[in-house]
Amino acid sequence: QVRLVESGGGMVQPGGSLSLSCTASGRDFSSCAMAWFRQGAGEEREFVAGSTSIGGPMYQVDYSDSAKGRFTVSRDDAKNTLDLRMNSLKPEDAAVYYCAAASSPGLVRRTPTGYDYWGQGTQVTVSS
Repeated sequence: QVRLVESGGGMVQPGGSLSLSCTASGRDFSSCAMAWFRQGAGEEREFVAGSTSIGGPMYQVDYSDSAKGRFTVSRDDAKNTLDLRMNSLKPEDAAVYYCAAASSPGLVRRTPTGYDYWGQGTQVTVSS
């Protein structure tokens, strides 16, 4: 059974930092895209950042415009994990953050339909 489990959410003040981690189990995702999405209250799920192997030690990494320069995505294929380091957090970053993984090799996609497995989500609150 494939599972994606997120951890690391919580509350942080504006300008603060938070790290999220996603641990996958049940299959090997080393050749597949994995990504972070987020969904605020009453909003659609939106792409945040993603990573996929493009051969050897090389990875394609992609960020949304809002994440670029503040967030860093990384993965450890030996551990089947995907991490998201978030710096300079803003109130508008508050959302439930979801980890996602594709079932077959391919590039990072910015649409939820590009992923077949999802975690249960972890809440990030940015408030003073």
